[in-house]
Amino acid sequence: MDTLNNSKIENDDITLGELLKALSGARDLPLVFHYDGQPVKAGYHVTEVKAGQFSALDCGANPEAWTELFVQLWDIDEGGRTHMPAGKFAAIIRKVSDHVSLDDSAKLTFEVSDGVRPMQLYRAALPALRMAQVHIDLSPRPASCKPRDRWLAEQDRKVAAACCGPTEQGGGCCS
Repeated sequence: MDTLNNSKIENDDITLGELLKALSGARDLPLVFHYDGQPVKAGYHVTEVKAGQFSALDCGANPEAWTELFVQLWDIDEGGRTHMPAGKFAAIIRKVSDHVSLDDSAKLTFEVSDGVRPMQLYRAALPALRMAQVHIDLSPRPASCKPRDRWLAEQDRKVAAACCGPTEQGGGCCS
């Protein structure tokens, strides 16, 4: 399984710009989203793309602001259709950007429903090439505590700085 883009991106939450960049080299290949352990049906539709700017107060009373892009997928099968090419998906996003301001660094959320079950929210992993198709794994978008997330990120930075600093032997422990 080859990832289409090897940049440093968390593998379970990519931005719009990262997605479009990864898809640019595979425009003619079928684009298959996977959620809840199954691929979307070949006749799926991108039914809506919406951009939002949000302002909030987190659970630690800290002001928060972010942009988010929602891509709605209708998971249906319409006789004889194949999965849309990655280039068609990118063209849909470009068409939306002609009418709605889209921020490439926006958090990307997929809303998926088969028209019967309630819509569910997912985050996207990096696209990967498998069997001449572009596959994007969607995982449920979890709730988070932003103050805790910031604290954990700071702890990770401290551990990395302590590890990658010089040692008494003159080398770094990350080398």
